[in-house]
Amino acid sequence: MGPMKIFMRILKTPLQWFRKMYAWTIHWSKKKEAPYALFSIAFAESSFFPIPPDVLLIPMVLAQKKKWFVYAGICTLGSVCGALLGYFIGWGLFETVGKFIVQAYHLEEVIQIVGRKYQDNAFLTIFTAAFTPIPYKAITITAGLFKISLGILVVASVIGRAGRFFLVAISLRIFGKKIEDSIEKYFDIFSVIFMALAILGIIALKRL
Repeated sequence: MGPMKIFMRILKTPLQWFRKMYAWTIHWSKKKEAPYALFSIAFAESSFFPIPPDVLLIPMVLAQKKKWFVYAGICTLGSVCGALLGYFIGWGLFETVGKFIVQAYHLEEVIQIVGRKYQDNAFLTIFTAAFTPIPYKAITITAGLFKISLGILVVASVIGRAGRFFLVAISLRIFGKKIEDSIEKYFDIFSVIFMALAILGIIALKRL
């Protein structure tokens, strides 16, 4: 058995779980409540939900390409509002809710790294995580834990999250259904790539 097959076998259970969460998220794109679901998932992902809102944003934009700007805006707004919840969890509920979330997603090392980086440049740290696959909940919760300025959190989140979601939306507007077909066909590979990018993002955060 080759190294790649061994690696994929090790990831089989996490990938199956991720696919189930993906399927649950994606089914909302076919409902009339889709915009509300998009806001809710973007909100939740910033504090406790594991699936990024891009998963729902993609089929919604593909279904109604003329609304790409609106959907990206909803996604950004939901994510930034969710960042405030994450901040509150870190600020006042870290010993209970915060620790549970951190341990559930194995974010202990990320929390330590982010805490050190906040001392150097809080704005750049938040922006980097907002724009990349770094688990954003770790950033928002840690911001509250270390009492980072709420203004810095909001401004950096707006710029970073808007940059990410509008880039995704405009790419879908231009390239269309080919992207969706590729995601469905190579879901496991994209999941591994996403995990790898998250790890690379953390490494990049260490070097900022």
